[in-house]
Amino acid sequence: MAAVPEPPLATEAPSAAERPGRRVAAVEPLLFLATVALGLQGPLATQYLWDRLGADLGYSSPNSTGVNGCTNGTGANGSTDTPRQEVEALVSHWNLYINLGGFFVGLFSVTLFGPWSDSVGRRTVLVLPAVGMAVQAAIYLLVMYLRLHVGYFLLGRILSGLTGDYNLILASCFAYAADTSDPRTRTFRVAILEACLGVAGMLASIGGGQWRKAQGYINPFWLVFAASLAAALYAGFCLQESVKQRKPAKLFTLSHYMAVYRLYTTPERKSSRQKLALYSLAFFLIVTVHFGTRDLYVLYELGYPLCWASDLIGYGSAASYLAYLSSLAGLWALQLCLEDTWVAEIGLISNISGLVMISVAATTPLMFTGYGMLFLSMAATPVLRAKLSKLVNETEQGALFASVACVEGLCSLVAAGVFNSLYPASLHFMRGFPFLFGALILLIPAAIIG
Repeated sequence: MAAVPEPPLATEAPSAAERPGRRVAAVEPLLFLATVALGLQGPLATQYLWDRLGADLGYSSPNSTGVNGCTNGTGANGSTDTPRQEVEALVSHWNLYINLGGFFVGLFSVTLFGPWSDSVGRRTVLVLPAVGMAVQAAIYLLVMYLRLHVGYFLLGRILSGLTGDYNLILASCFAYAADTSDPRTRTFRVAILEACLGVAGMLASIGGGQWRKAQGYINPFWLVFAASLAAALYAGFCLQESVKQRKPAKLFTLSHYMAVYRLYTTPERKSSRQKLALYSLAFFLIVTVHFGTRDLYVLYELGYPLCWASDLIGYGSAASYLAYLSSLAGLWALQLCLEDTWVAEIGLISNISGLVMISVAATTPLMFTGYGMLFLSMAATPVLRAKLSKLVNETEQGALFASVACVEGLCSLVAAGVFNSLYPASLHFMRGFPFLFGALILLIPAAIIG
């Protein structure tokens, strides 16, 4: 087994979390920067694929003003507009390949680095994926500058996945918060982190849409690269260590995977095993629907009958991210009079109703009405994260959030496979069917939590 350089032992010097009177630096700026990078990259990459692949097929993007722009899908003789549907299907398939490649690699790297951070500390595990995201952005820039084949997008995503990708940043930030928070306030602390996701995503979406419309794709992607690099620098030089008792540990060993496995199979925790499994299943289904539907929003908005341009796509992405902030406010208000379980149920009702509205949205006002109905859709996930965290003791937080990272990686894998395959398959009878399908799936976690 390969060994990694040993970090400073806990006996050499106390960590920042142990020093009396010493405050640990906030992890929110790092999460904010990484989410800005991701929020810019996702919609812009999908639009770039649409333009490049559409040009290859002789079909103009809805953002163009040519005669082949977004239409109602029929020609003068009533024939189906097959070039448009072909572009939609091709972009959806390329999104599937890119997401599958990155998420499949990331599924194993996240569950490797996550438990490792429980021994050596969180900082290294936060630097690595931020550097990987910067490398991915650099490869995307090369594709745009040199007009390389869009298959290189897959290479960039795989390289980012090898270092844990955004999922590892997300999991490590929540583990960092668990290291430094009180169990009584953990639900709201987790909700603050998720609200940070919303603020960053909203700003990136609005700015990205307007910036893309004014200057194209290359300049916004330079900000993706800069934000990823800044996140890595913040983790390396500004963030204090939160793990109290660090110790040297090998990286390439099966013991990290076994730590996650033992969390659900240890005989001593028979009473909490079932709750861990059920809450993890509910979390898996909710996050799978979130990932799967979010991957399709831009593609759905580009096609007929919405035919949105890049600025409207930016506003739509911002509206979807606004749910993080409104969910934080709703969580704070609802916790004053309701238990966390009821807050999660109300959040799921909001999510289901919003997806049903989006599935039948044929006009811009209806689409934004659907986004508005999602205003409490993100209230369920912080409740579930906090409930999972409270089921284990302090020494098992690292293994727990590694398992949550494993679930999130699996969510991404399943969401990319199911929703990006379902969308082109349902174009001929209902373009919004994947959103309706997601709403039906959410009935299962609502029953589990209830």
